[in-house]
Amino acid sequence: MASPTQKQPAGAKSAETAGLLSAAESEGKKARGLPPVHLWNPEFCGDLDMRIARDGTWFYMGTPIGRERLVRLFSTILRHDEDGKYYLVTPVEKVGIKVEDAPFLAVAMTVKGEGTAQQLTFTTSVGDSTVAGPDHPIRFVVDEATGEPSPYVHVRARLEALINRAVFYDLVELGTEEMHEGRKWFGVWSGGVFYPFMPAEEMAF
Repeated sequence: MASPTQKQPAGAKSAETAGLLSAAESEGKKARGLPPVHLWNPEFCGDLDMRIARDGTWFYMGTPIGRERLVRLFSTILRHDEDGKYYLVTPVEKVGIKVEDAPFLAVAMTVKGEGTAQQLTFTTSVGDSTVAGPDHPIRFVVDEATGEPSPYVHVRARLEALINRAVFYDLVELGTEEMHEGRKWFGVWSGGVFYPFMPAEEMAF
């Protein structure tokens, strides 16, 4: 294994991560889909020098993981626990990683229907697909200092995707004004739910 001061080539596997990848692939095949990480309760094995940047890039020991397949495998064993921290989990080990914002990035959106019957399906950079609705809500956060909006969509089990700027612009194009809690709001419909973005009078675009 490389020393903590050395950087491995993008996409390289160390002994530290090889076991995680092997378990992710094996358990995914058994489940014929995503491994059942919510059922596992292994001992915490410490933190791994891995982080997910706000733009969705995964880093290991400071170097971007360049192979999409590896990132996808890691993403299938990612868990966000009630303590607010993120972990990679297998049946036998649990390691902590850092997530700068949301663990996933929504990079595409498809639209079906219109009005209150509209359905918005988001695809993430790691291949997940989620239809916004009661079980997968959209939420908007506006930075009080900059006024910059950050939209998120729930993917699975406390894991969200930050909706990237290009998709967000498409989302805004679909926006409509509706009464919400006694006030007119600008937002979007999906899955029979209206998701308010901000009060209509505050819209600057």
